[in-house]
Amino acid sequence: MPEAKHSPAYEAKNAWTIYKSDEDRAKMKAFVDGYIDFLSACKTERETVAFAEKTLRGHGFSDDPASGRYLAKLRGKCLFAFRRGTEPLSKGISLVAAHGDCPRLDWKQHPFVEQAGFAQAKTHYYGGLRKYQWLSRPLALHGVIVKDTGETVPVRIGDEPGDPVFCIADLLPHLAQKQVTQSVREAFEGEKLNVILGSIPRQEDEAQDKDGDKDGKAKDPLAATPVKGAVLDLLQEKYGVCEEDFITAEIEVVPAASASYVGFDRSLVGGYGQDDRICVYTALQALCDARADCTKNIALMIWDKEEIGSDGATGASSRFLQYCFEDVARAHEPDTPASHVLLASQALSADVTAGMDPDYQDAHEKSNAASLGNGPCFEKYTGSGGKYGASEAHAEFYASVRGILNRAGIPWQAGELGRVDHGGGGTVALFLAAYGMNVVDFGPPLLAMHSPFELSSAADVWACYLAYKAFYES
Repeated sequence: MPEAKHSPAYEAKNAWTIYKSDEDRAKMKAFVDGYIDFLSACKTERETVAFAEKTLRGHGFSDDPASGRYLAKLRGKCLFAFRRGTEPLSKGISLVAAHGDCPRLDWKQHPFVEQAGFAQAKTHYYGGLRKYQWLSRPLALHGVIVKDTGETVPVRIGDEPGDPVFCIADLLPHLAQKQVTQSVREAFEGEKLNVILGSIPRQEDEAQDKDGDKDGKAKDPLAATPVKGAVLDLLQEKYGVCEEDFITAEIEVVPAASASYVGFDRSLVGGYGQDDRICVYTALQALCDARADCTKNIALMIWDKEEIGSDGATGASSRFLQYCFEDVARAHEPDTPASHVLLASQALSADVTAGMDPDYQDAHEKSNAASLGNGPCFEKYTGSGGKYGASEAHAEFYASVRGILNRAGIPWQAGELGRVDHGGGGTVALFLAAYGMNVVDFGPPLLAMHSPFELSSAADVWACYLAYKAFYES
């Protein structure tokens, strides 16, 4: 078959004009409906990994590295999944790597305080968020409390029917005259991101006096903070936990709202955590749905800690991926060193990019900006200030992936994260490149990235799934 000729000029194709038949739109809607349900249910990295594990086990994945379908987890926060193909491992593995953590607020080790008649939880923000976006909005609490006995108590309050929600109060405009003259950094302090937990004081014991009760018992340490005491009483009643248990707990403050379609035409998806769970979901489904006779060895990696530099045991800078490759090589080709498998592998760093914002177009360089609805976007490099902190894709590999998508008729685009001197950002690509493997960043564009309500295009969600599937099957 003769090679298809390209037009002399390049223009990105709008995905809606490609997926326009009733059949295509029906498939797209069914897939995006599932994605919206996933976004609404999975708001932490633990919940995301648990969803991925359940999905994979439903498709025959097991804990046995020698099986054709293998999965491994670490600390419940990152996950590796592998599907054996017919090619030898010495030819490498086709890997899609995404991350399941998102910007949020974490409770401090000593969270509980009482101020001005309110019980509050102190927080420390996680990742690059804009603090003012978390004020005066419904919030939920998700996470785990681990007792010193080893018992783990799951927490999920604010997202179930009948649940209360939580919030961080903003300052009224009548008293914000000083604040409106300050920079955003100065006006919104991290130490004031305190979550309101309650305002009803504990019932006082009439028998207790200032120094102790009439029976000579020691004074209640919570007597001076009756609202905090009442909240702790409720937590002990509901979960059987005490204040000390929260020192070792992981409680994440996340938006309480569910994801949903946005717009009269329902063309957009709005919801928390689309950076980077949009890539997690599409890559997970692509791995499960890749055809049974796939010749390539294919894998999925879901990492944690990307939003704070990928450090830690569950981040991309750890050795977890290497250990998983070693397990696979040992089980299937013991004579092939894992280092050779890593070196021969190719990867998509599956992460989102900034879409052209209609109200802030000057933040983008328009000829190299991604647009929602034009399919997932290649980024040859990320980083900032002269490509520092970036991994730059090699032209040969970059072109080969472009060819895969072109032959499959999948819309894609190319761009970078904003104007050269306006900032920047990084992904897990450089950690994959450290093994010598070929890698390029590839994922859909978002509006309002890192906000509590990010926007994506439903057509890009569908095209991203098809693109990852085509990469696996190529």
